[in-house]
Amino acid sequence: MEVKEQILNFNQERDWDQFHSPENLAKSISIEAGELLECFQWNSNFDKEEVCDELADVANYCILLADKLNVDLDQIILDKLEKSKLKYPVEKSKGVSTKYNKLGE
Repeated sequence: MEVKEQILNFNQERDWDQFHSPENLAKSISIEAGELLECFQWNSNFDKEEVCDELADVANYCILLADKLNVDLDQIILDKLEKSKLKYPVEKSKGVSTKYNKLGE
């Protein structure tokens, strides 16, 4: 069984879909991303297992939101990558962290 199916099954067994509006899922992504960031709050020494748990929580909610919106997560990621390739051409962006709208400056 693939990851998405296991997540959906887990939530179905607990009748949690009733709480998973797009708004609530987006909030949960932000909350879990904050918890992920907290793992690095005061220094660069971090607990890898804790980081992985928080990263999994973020990914879990992203998968649920994509499902709720009836979009293919792989496809929207690939679509966004194509847009990013146009914004950040290799010849202008390689090795720099400049935002796309300032690459020509």
